[in-house]
Amino acid sequence: MAAEGKKLPMRQCLGCREHRPKRELVRLVRTPEGEVRLDCSGKMNGRGAYICHNPDCLRKAVRAKALERAFGTALPDDVLTRLSRELEPSNEG
Repeated sequence: MAAEGKKLPMRQCLGCREHRPKRELVRLVRTPEGEVRLDCSGKMNGRGAYICHNPDCLRKAVRAKALERAFGTALPDDVLTRLSRELEPSNEG
């Protein structure tokens, strides 16, 4: 019965700006060392930012420089490439 009243953690997508349950989003993290990485586990230490499993949201976030603002640094091309591959329709659920 305790599980019924449990709140789901919600996070905002940096592309579409919609709030969704945390598990529905892809997490990027800036580690304490300053490295920006894709966090598939959702448990890495550091500053996190979230994107929907939608390539359009990634494009919107990159165009608006929302990820750069969230992390205070430029995103490496390899992270963007890996993230775009992660969001391709063939990789979903």
